[in-house]
Amino acid sequence: MSLRSYTGPAPTVYPSPFTLGFSWVLAVGTIALQIAYPLLDESTQADLAAVTVLVFFLASLVHASACHRWRGFVVVGIVVPAIGWGAERLGSTYGVPFGDYTYTDVLGPSVGGVPVVIPLAWAMMAYPAHVAASTLVWRRWLVPFVTAWALMAWDLFLDPMMVDLGAWRWTTTTPELPGVEGVPLVNFAGWFAVGFLIGIVMLVLRTDRRPFAQPATLFLWVYVSSVLAAAVFFDEPGVAIAGGIAMGVIALPFAWRLWLDRT
Repeated sequence: MSLRSYTGPAPTVYPSPFTLGFSWVLAVGTIALQIAYPLLDESTQADLAAVTVLVFFLASLVHASACHRWRGFVVVGIVVPAIGWGAERLGSTYGVPFGDYTYTDVLGPSVGGVPVVIPLAWAMMAYPAHVAASTLVWRRWLVPFVTAWALMAWDLFLDPMMVDLGAWRWTTTTPELPGVEGVPLVNFAGWFAVGFLIGIVMLVLRTDRRPFAQPATLFLWVYVSSVLAAAVFFDEPGVAIAGGIAMGVIALPFAWRLWLDRT
């Protein structure tokens, strides 16, 4: 008996080459912006971070819309950002589920005290994480768990970088994960919980591997570049190790699966 990945409901129309091509342009733009980030001085990094999130979000939104039509647009463009905004609003107001923290004005305009780019960041990475999760597991009920883990593992890189940038700060940072300073453990539990909710919502999107090279590339790029940036450019070896292991649990088997299925 062979094991098959959960692929979800099938799209009714195959995505157009033009739209897929445009999603690749946005993906390449995302990668170029992320390469530039550690090479710039701190005075311009915040602006570049916001632009990078927007381009990455559009890359995921365009691809999801191309492959899933209205489902992709609504889920990635509206529902997931709404969940992200709600979770961040709750967290920054009541300290649940990420711990007691506050935003600064570093990331630009806010809605309800939450910078606009934050909900977009949830959506931009949730889509590639869902593709990776659905490729790896063969039972529908497992997909949200793997999606949640992938998002939580990515945050091991994201939060330390944003804390150093001054985008937000916690009132209490203990207990901490060894090597990941300035971020409380409860934050990662919150990321898993919110990621699990997002993973459930994203089950409506089909994720067979053939038309999904773009989100797969973005997911693996984020993994490799995040480990490299933490270890080399930001002098955060603990973050590189913790994030490299946690996200590698998903990224490395995912890369191997794609390699085996390349033909």
